[in-house]
Amino acid sequence: MSRSPTGEVFQKLKQASGLHYRLVLIVGPEGSGKTTVLQEIEARTGTPLINVNLELSKRMLDLTERQRILCVFRLLDELTNHTANEIILLDNLEILFDVTLKQDPLQLLTKLSRNHTVVAAWNGLVENGYLTYAESRHPEYRRYRIQDFLIIDLTATTQGLDNAVKEYRT
Repeated sequence: MSRSPTGEVFQKLKQASGLHYRLVLIVGPEGSGKTTVLQEIEARTGTPLINVNLELSKRMLDLTERQRILCVFRLLDELTNHTANEIILLDNLEILFDVTLKQDPLQLLTKLSRNHTVVAAWNGLVENGYLTYAESRHPEYRRYRIQDFLIIDLTATTQGLDNAVKEYRT
């Protein structure tokens, strides 16, 4: 029997507690259930779920483009420091990939994970040891070697469940 994605997150949280960077990424394409998993964790632990797009854009409204570039990490850090929880849940990270902000989204999350255990929804794919965001020709495209962070691949989980269902039916 397969482990649920939420159960997998709790397992990864135990693993992360002993790591230098305590970053857990829930990876999958749009509509794969990342937000649902984060909401389940929020309900079980009482940890607040932060909509990064909404909260960060509110804080950047009155800033110039240059100020936004310079303040992204500080603003993100302020968003996550308002809670006493050890675990931070982050959803809707697309603003971090905005090319006008000139940021490395994974580096921002990694820096945050030094002071908190960060569980974040990553809209992308895991392929051949790499984490990707967007299509290769898209201006926001990113590709990272999987290292120094933990991953729950919802695509693999979904495929595993699909295969289990197929095996059961045959």
